[in-house]
Formats: sequence, C-alpha cells, structure tokens
Amino acid sequence: MKNKVLIKLVVPDLDETYDVFIPVNEVMWKIKAMFSKCISDIEYIAPRNDLDFIILNKITGQIYDNNDIIINTDIRNGTELVLLTKQKQMSN
Repeated sequence: MKNKVLIKLVVPDLDETYDVFIPVNEVMWKIKAMFSKCISDIEYIAPRNDLDFIILNKITGQIYDNNDIIINTDIRNGTELVLLTKQKQMSN
C-alpha cells in the first residue's frame, strides 16, 4: 500500500485513539474533513459548522497547513497525529 500511510489519530475531546489509513496524495483540508465526518459517524454526534480543526504531530508539535499534501510532510507509517477542535471566529 504505497499510496496510503497508517497513522494513529488521537482525539483528546473524545478521549479516543484511532488507527487510520490516509492517502499520501491528498491535501490536509480533505483529510480534516474526512476525520470530522468519520468521528461524527462513529460517535453518533452531529457535525458542527462552527468548529474548525487543527492537526498536529504529537511528537514534533508540527501544525499542518490546510494546503499541505501528505507526501510532502513528515507524516509516515506510525505517525501520531492529534486532532484538536477550535471555535471559528465570528465576524461582526
């Protein structure tokens, strides 16, 4: 499976950890959307439009940009990623 990597996804808000295969040719914003959808399906919670997500490397603390392509990052098999939620800023 040279086109996917197996990562460990840590979700502190749910106190859960998941093993997930992600495609190496995908951009980070699509991976975030996939994680959000999968977690809401698994945990039977409604997705919230007022939340944004940050993905960071648990070991290095590297925060990934939305336009990063997985293969161009340090994400490899066995990498532990943390999915953090943040509230979107509302404009007045």
